[in-house]
Amino acid sequence: MSLSIRIFIAYILFIGLCSYFVFNTVMEEIRPGVRQSTEETLVDTANLLAEFLREPLLNNDLQSEGIQRILAAYGQRQPNANIWGVAKQQVNHRIYVTDHQGIVLLDSQNIAVGQDYSRWNDVYLTLQGKYGARSTLEFEGDQSSSVIYVAAPIEHDNKIIGVVSVSKPNRSLQPYIDRSQKRLGYLGAGLIVFGLFSGAAFSWWLSRELKRLREYALSVSRGERASLTPARIASGELRQLASALESMRRELDGKAYVEHYVQTLTHELKSPLAGIRAATELLQSPIEENARKKFLAIIDSESLRLQQLIERLLHLALVEQQASLQNPEPLSLAQVVEELVQTKAAIITQQQLQIDLRLDSQAFIHGEAFLVRQALVNLLDNALDFTPPQGCIVISLSQTSDEVILQVCNQGPAIPDFALPRLSERFFSLPRPATGRKSTGLGLAFVQQVMELHQGQLVLTNQPDGVCAKLIFPN
Repeated sequence: MSLSIRIFIAYILFIGLCSYFVFNTVMEEIRPGVRQSTEETLVDTANLLAEFLREPLLNNDLQSEGIQRILAAYGQRQPNANIWGVAKQQVNHRIYVTDHQGIVLLDSQNIAVGQDYSRWNDVYLTLQGKYGARSTLEFEGDQSSSVIYVAAPIEHDNKIIGVVSVSKPNRSLQPYIDRSQKRLGYLGAGLIVFGLFSGAAFSWWLSRELKRLREYALSVSRGERASLTPARIASGELRQLASALESMRRELDGKAYVEHYVQTLTHELKSPLAGIRAATELLQSPIEENARKKFLAIIDSESLRLQQLIERLLHLALVEQQASLQNPEPLSLAQVVEELVQTKAAIITQQQLQIDLRLDSQAFIHGEAFLVRQALVNLLDNALDFTPPQGCIVISLSQTSDEVILQVCNQGPAIPDFALPRLSERFFSLPRPATGRKSTGLGLAFVQQVMELHQGQLVLTNQPDGVCAKLIFPN
């Protein structure tokens, strides 16, 4: 199981547990919170009524027609109120008044007049000068039938002469409780979903960053061409790690590269240097003119070979150490080919060769001009070296929706089967038909590296009358 999946699972568990405890606690607090707010308003209402009813109680007018009419009218009112999306069509308060002994003198619902309510906590506590309130079930065992009662003392000359109690059924509060719980549920679900998406996005981001580092490290360990730009890493810590890996890779590659090329260069330089030294020693002794010219030609030939070897090694070292294209730009391959053919015009004329150009002038690639040009120079040089006099070289350029294909096909001897898979190896070369001598063996290795930088391919195949080198560039 990957690290990002483990982090995501741990994140989900954390979000789930936190959501459960938070929402369970909040849901449980909504009901008592609403009831506490209602009780607070009942306290205000009861105290207001206590002041209004003092005089009628003192004057024994509680049963008067005027008060009864007011209470009846109050009970029949239809507020038609819309409270935060909840419709309120009737009033729900019950009001009753007792004397100083707890006997009910007035009841807005006319169900308890004359009854002794002194045993109920709202009346009992209020008559003792305390805060009186109670919650009573209208129907035994039915919790939804509970009713909140809040009482206030009716005082005269600092004496309690009666109690007014105001009640409200909890079922009238239930729509507000349900609405709050529903809204909170939606909000909570939205937050959870958002949290999960955020966790998934974070896990994907972390996985992507770690995958880049992992693929880079694996590519380096396999000895492949690898490039990692620290700027592509979003995290500061991971960017520092990427920079450290990149620096370490460059240091290790540089040391290994220098060691490898010192060894190979030493090996390749032995033969031409030995030939130059031998010819020089022979020239120091009296020899015939023909022999002197022969040895001078050897020195010139081997010096040229050394020069070519060093130049191509420098080019190959440049491209092998390059992890990505430095200055890519749109290139017309047809124009590059035509220019190269012009530069080789003298050799083509000398060998009486035919050059057949089949170029699509609309074929463009996105590449590094110097590298592409040098790669084509190497291919054209090989074709010129292996084509017999009066032979033909066909250079074709075409494109599809996905690829741009450049082919350099020359007449001449076929490539032996054992040599085909090795032609792009460093220092591997076949004898030239004209001289029987091998080249530096670095040209096709350079072409191979250039194509890898351009995400393309080098394909070498035998044809019925010669050899074909194909460069395939992505379009």
